[in-house]
Amino acid sequence: MNTLRRIALGTTALGVAAIGYAAVIERTRWTLREATIPVLAEGAAPLRVLHISDLHMMPGQRSKQRWVAELASLRPDLVVNTGDNLAHRHAVPAVLRALEPLLDLPGVFVFGSNDYYAPRPKNPIRYLIPRARKKRIHGIPLPWRDLRAGLVEHDWLDLTHARTSLTVGEHVVVAAGVDDPHLKRDRYETIAGRPDQAATLRLGVTHSPEPRVLDSFAADGYDLVLAGHTHGGQLRLPGYGAIVTNCELDRTRARGASRWGAHTWLHVSAGLGTSPYAPVRFACPPEASLLTLVPRGPASARGRQGQAGRAHFGAGADVG
Repeated sequence: MNTLRRIALGTTALGVAAIGYAAVIERTRWTLREATIPVLAEGAAPLRVLHISDLHMMPGQRSKQRWVAELASLRPDLVVNTGDNLAHRHAVPAVLRALEPLLDLPGVFVFGSNDYYAPRPKNPIRYLIPRARKKRIHGIPLPWRDLRAGLVEHDWLDLTHARTSLTVGEHVVVAAGVDDPHLKRDRYETIAGRPDQAATLRLGVTHSPEPRVLDSFAADGYDLVLAGHTHGGQLRLPGYGAIVTNCELDRTRARGASRWGAHTWLHVSAGLGTSPYAPVRFACPPEASLLTLVPRGPASARGRQGQAGRAHFGAGADVG
């Protein structure tokens, strides 16, 4: 066997192994990411927020459903769901089953494109094409109204073009959200204006972290904006990070916490799912995030982000 043939066979074997790892192992390596973010009013007690996004649930994904249900044992003060819960027209019961133990806690949500429309097969090269040149592709309509009814029935608040105030323990939280900017359904003008400056936390919620929306939240003085959609890049290169974000957000912010302007913080969840037509993750395990919000101080002025590490709750094979 000549040297070139050995190299070719070795490269092929490595590629097959990488695809197998990304599709079988990492895709179900459910991960809890923890971070501490200084955004609260001075003197406030810490506020623990569980950020869930991009479940992309299929009915047979039992291990994902069990893992999400177990997150209730963390006893967060507030749950924020930033959309793309569905990946199948029969997935609403599966999503509500996964979220059921969390529905007894205060929660808010917005929807994403894959709550409204089912995913469809797409050429991966599309993600490297500038958005202005893409033709939008929709799948069949999904029963998002049924999902909304199930969440609202448990007193979770729909923040789609809504602004509200809620009491979470000793905290007063002003929360506002927009419909999915990825589908250009956002109408920020419906919630525009400075929120109550006496609140402990001013929270913005969106599915896709489009800079035009983030700029609007920042201009109005929101402390923290939560988003999903990017899947953290889904495929990340060690030492380089996300290849794409599938939106206008720069790839260095594809997951985790970062500053957005002088006052506002942004947290982007890498999410817990994938499209059933692209069931792979590499160097970017599926995640939920437990955010400990603390008062601002000298450290926040320097732009410090505190990471408290990760905990892996387990993995299991899913169907679909």
